[in-house]
Amino acid sequence: MIIAVDGPTASGKGTIAKALAQHFGLPHLDTGLLYRAVGRQVFLDGGDPDNGADALAAASFPDSLLGDPHLRDEATGGLASRVSIHPAVREALFERQRAFATRDGGAVLDGRDIGTVIAPEADAKLFVTASVEARARRRFLEMRDRGAGVTLLEIQDDLRRRDERDRNRAVAPLVPAEDAMVIDTSSLDRDEAIAAAIAAVEEAISS
Repeated sequence: MIIAVDGPTASGKGTIAKALAQHFGLPHLDTGLLYRAVGRQVFLDGGDPDNGADALAAASFPDSLLGDPHLRDEATGGLASRVSIHPAVREALFERQRAFATRDGGAVLDGRDIGTVIAPEADAKLFVTASVEARARRRFLEMRDRGAGVTLLEIQDDLRRRDERDRNRAVAPLVPAEDAMVIDTSSLDRDEAIAAAIAAVEEAISS
C-alpha cells in the first residue's frame, strides 16, 4: 500500500505522514528532506540556489548530509524551495523517491508532488493544508522553542513566498491530485489531524 501525503510547508503533513506510517506499519520518507539536503549542499558549496547548474551539482549530496541538523533550519527550507524549481534537480531526485515508494510492502511518502508525480498510483492520497496564519503560528512556536530569533511576520512572509514558488513552478507544481482527499488542519490539533488522516486513508483503501 502506497500512501501519498502532500501539502504546503508547516501544514502538518510531516506529522501526519509519520503517524500514518506507524499506524499502518509502513516505512516513511520525508521527500522534502531530500530537497533541503540539495539546498544545504548548495550553501556548503558556496553556490547559487537559483542557478540550475549549481543546484544540480548539489543533488549529488552524500547520504550522510541527511543527518545534518541544519536541514531543519528556516534558512535551509527557503533554499530547498528555490532549488526545487529546477527541472533537472527534480529529475535527479525522482528515481530515489520512486524506488522508495514502490518497495515491497508499500510506503508512506510526504512532500509536494507525491500524489501527482512520484506515485500517482498511490492507494490513498491526502492533501494536507492550512491557512498561512495557522501555519505561521506553528512554525513560530517551533522556531521559538529552538531559540531562533525570528518574528511571526517574517515567517508569514516567508511562507507566502514559498507558496508562490511552489504553486507556480513549471514542473510539478504544488496542487492536490484530482483524487486526493483534502484535510484542512487550520483548526485541528495534532491528534485531531492524525485521526482525520487515518479515517481518510481507511476510507480510500476500503472503497
